[in-house]
Amino acid sequence: MTPLAITIGWDPDIAEIAGLLITWHGLFTAVGILVGVQLALRMARRVGYDEDDAYTLALIGVPSGIIGARLLYVIENADRIDSFREAIAINEGGISIWGAILGGVVGPLLFSLWRHWRIALPLDVTAVGLILGQAIGRLGDLVNGEHVARATDLPWGVTYSHPNSPAFAHSLSFGPHHPATTYELLGDLVIFGVLLYLFFGPFARHRGLVFLTYLISYSVMRFFLTYTRLDSAETLGGLLRVPQLVSVIVVVAAIPVLIWLLRRPPIEDGADLAEGRAPPSGAG
Repeated sequence: MTPLAITIGWDPDIAEIAGLLITWHGLFTAVGILVGVQLALRMARRVGYDEDDAYTLALIGVPSGIIGARLLYVIENADRIDSFREAIAINEGGISIWGAILGGVVGPLLFSLWRHWRIALPLDVTAVGLILGQAIGRLGDLVNGEHVARATDLPWGVTYSHPNSPAFAHSLSFGPHHPATTYELLGDLVIFGVLLYLFFGPFARHRGLVFLTYLISYSVMRFFLTYTRLDSAETLGGLLRVPQLVSVIVVVAAIPVLIWLLRRPPIEDGADLAEGRAPPSGAG
């Protein structure tokens, strides 16, 4: 079957300003971060979480997420990065979603533990903001051809015709291939809708469950979608790729915590909402 292929001929690079290369990937990544953070802050305010604390956690989570995103990408692509300048050139494209998630969560989590702040509610709103930001960021991948995928045997596919696109040579060699990052974009939007419903609905009195649902649902989706992609380093004897291995680890770690939280009684109305800070250990 000959697929109906969409040809994308956009130049991945928008402009160079004072030596700084601006790409569609970088633009949509920045927009995704901005929208995701603003949504999380708005949700936190709506349920009464301390606004100053919410901004503090956001100011920690954004840079730690960016560092994690680039760091894991560099680790996965160490054989293709020849210099420190290339390693830190995040504006030119190249991030790991799992690195962004783990970095963006670990930074605020460690800070909250240090300051004795309750973290379940911030994690829940972060999850909703993260998945929406991820979906927006994938628009940049679609324009750039940032991640190459397997040749498609379905009635649809995508090719890239601009020589600057990372997928240009791949399109010439293999023809139409899966729009893998678009699959993920659509999946992100589905997860976003589910999480938003759970946050204000069934899980409104069970803090932490929205975040764990996010981790598990995204992990399962990413595990299977990775089979359509060709740009992730293999591990474990070639049986799994790095994103799949991370997905398995996350699911195995998250499920016991999810079960434990489900067994806890629901919080009382208003508890853990108006006050984000927990008393120090030993305090009454």
